Amino acid sequence: MCAHNPPCPTAMAPDREAARPVAHRPEQGWSLLCNGVLVFEDTRELLPDGRIVAPHRPLALTVGSAA
Repeated sequence: MCAHNPPCPTAMAPDREAARPVAHRPEQGWSLLCNGVLVFEDTRELLPDGRIVAPHRPLALTVGSAA
């Protein structure tokens, strides 16, 4: 699907979010990547085969004293 050089990661690759966006709709909260993955602003993903990837935001660091 990708015509970029070097090619973007496939939809099944662990780094699939590094693919280039081909459509971006910030008002609706999603982007379509050239590998067919839909990425939502809450970090959910919809893969081309219909599988859903749960949100995976990094955990927030807490500020406090260490024991």
